[in-house]
Amino acid sequence: MSRTIPAAMLTALAQPNVQPFYAVEFNLDTAPLRFWTGYGDKTIEGNTYSGAGDLITISGLEEAVDLSAKNATVSLSGIPEEIVSLALQEPYQNRACRILFGVTDVPASVEVFGGFMDVMSIQDSGDTSTITVTVESKLVQLERSKIRRYTEESQKARHPNDTFF
Repeated sequence: MSRTIPAAMLTALAQPNVQPFYAVEFNLDTAPLRFWTGYGDKTIEGNTYSGAGDLITISGLEEAVDLSAKNATVSLSGIPEEIVSLALQEPYQNRACRILFGVTDVPASVEVFGGFMDVMSIQDSGDTSTITVTVESKLVQLERSKIRRYTEESQKARHPNDTFF
């Protein structure tokens, strides 16, 4: 996937000292959850991301020249009980997730992965909890079969006033 990288980011990446970061946005029904790999709050694209520091791990980011559907894994460890209870109660499957890349002190960022949340696992050891989410590429929708029939019921489900069948 080709991307346009802002000139300010290219300039910052060419410097001898670079402070890159990743940011993750989980779009849930109640409210989006936003984290970044730094400390404190950071505003990216007008949204506030909470700093997770070393407690967030992103793996599986890879580029493909073909149209194969890839996935990424995001793990959050040492998270508060409120987020664990939200993860247990909130429907998350097929909700959008974005992974952004940026450089500290540059207001622009680049989306390096976008897709839909698929599988979530929670490990709770009493003192700390770890949530791991697998994010499937948007291209995975191309691999899913469409379940449509050429029947009157199927046609009425899509177009209630149509009397074609």
